[in-house]
Amino acid sequence: MSDVKSVGFFVNGKNLKSKTKEFYDIYDPNIGEVIAKAPRCTKDEVNMAVEAARKAYPGWRDIPVLKRVQVLFAFKKLIEDNIDDLTHTVCMENGKVWGEAKGDVLKAIEVVELACGTPSLMMGQSLMDTSVNYDTVLYREPLGVFVGLVPWNFPAMIPFGWMVPLCIATGNTMVLKASSTTPMTALKMIELLHQAGLPNGVVNVVTASRKEAEIFLTHPDVKGITFVGSMSVGKHIYSTAAAHGKRVQALCEAKNHCLVLEDAPIERTAAGIVNATYGCAGERCMALPVVVVQESIADELVASIKEKAKERFLGPAYDKKSELGPVVTAKHKQFVMDWIETGIKEGAELILDGRDAVVPGYENGFWLGPTIFDHVKPGMTVGDEEIFGPVTSIKRVKDFEEGLAVMNANQFANGSAIYTQNGYYSREFAKRTHAGMVGINVGIPVPVGMFPFSGHKNSFFGDLHVMGFDGIRFYTETKCVTTHWFDEEEMIQVKVDTWDGTIGEI
Repeated sequence: MSDVKSVGFFVNGKNLKSKTKEFYDIYDPNIGEVIAKAPRCTKDEVNMAVEAARKAYPGWRDIPVLKRVQVLFAFKKLIEDNIDDLTHTVCMENGKVWGEAKGDVLKAIEVVELACGTPSLMMGQSLMDTSVNYDTVLYREPLGVFVGLVPWNFPAMIPFGWMVPLCIATGNTMVLKASSTTPMTALKMIELLHQAGLPNGVVNVVTASRKEAEIFLTHPDVKGITFVGSMSVGKHIYSTAAAHGKRVQALCEAKNHCLVLEDAPIERTAAGIVNATYGCAGERCMALPVVVVQESIADELVASIKEKAKERFLGPAYDKKSELGPVVTAKHKQFVMDWIETGIKEGAELILDGRDAVVPGYENGFWLGPTIFDHVKPGMTVGDEEIFGPVTSIKRVKDFEEGLAVMNANQFANGSAIYTQNGYYSREFAKRTHAGMVGINVGIPVPVGMFPFSGHKNSFFGDLHVMGFDGIRFYTETKCVTTHWFDEEEMIQVKVDTWDGTIGEI
């Protein structure tokens, strides 16, 4: 292992070598081998990153927003010019197949494009003559240093889509704690951002353990935190950081369900479900791991899903013919396999088992094939808890009302979908489903960047979501300025006893 390179961390415009003696293995999940190591940055190095962001903030804040976004215009072009290299890096460290990895990068570009419109999005409001000869203007202003706590499953989109663009476009600075499992994409993208003209210290990248990350939650110079990860950690971050006066966006787990009614076209619906469930090997919070199907068509739909799932071409991520790549690490593979074993013990019917998947020539990769449980009953944890892998649970119901009740009973509420040709049920579903992102004949209803990624219930803790105008509001605070001009001859009469509470002369 001595010849495996160690990646650095990025602070104040420089890629630095950590003084730590502890490193994380970065695997290529396609071959099951360590390809690099990421440092567990020390507390001093984490504090150094916050200090660099703090010092960079005043100068970056004072650059007019029209000039700040020029960096993002240039960054977008550099991402596009380097998209194949970035895509390959995502394939190599995460295991997404080529099209999915490229989509990861493209979703980052989508929010960069949104952030380029910040001069319009950040505009305030004004009213002349709020009272006689008094005018009021509302401004949106940045706050300071923000922190992004990044998961491993979207190495490009989450740090450089959901977090960085709107944060820096609005005039803030940021420290990213990149995933120690998949940090290489983030380190390449921060280099591109500096090539685009970003001043030193505006965005900094470290890798560290949860112990070092605790620094961010109470650090007096950190104004807000964006987190993506598990519910338990998200709750801890939300409660701790909020108690220290910080803004928090905590995007957490999901167990998205779809409801399939008997009028849905079987083949088209099954194809949509398979794409939504097994894309990115199920390692995304908007995957579709649960199918709630009306009993009258359940046998036919399940048979079609099973057949289409078996047809997915399992292969190395950087082979453009592959349709299903490996899961990210051996540890995560075991985690998913343990869940499959749990489903068997709970009494669910395992009708497709992907645990014995093998890819010739890549036998040491972290492979899991599509797996399907049928007849998943209420109370079975395999149908209620997040597995984060290529596993489908089938829940059979009598009708729309029972199906909706089953879905709304789940503690998570990122996305939900319905497959039907019935306009009435579509409308009722959109109104009554508890999820924040809803699909009508759309398996993964992730909105485009101008709309917020709006999870509900235990899938999100906070008030303002990532992306869209919510993102602008999260990274800014409002200031209202009231002005009054008068000539030298104007008399000011103080009549406190008759003041009626309105703006004006008192």
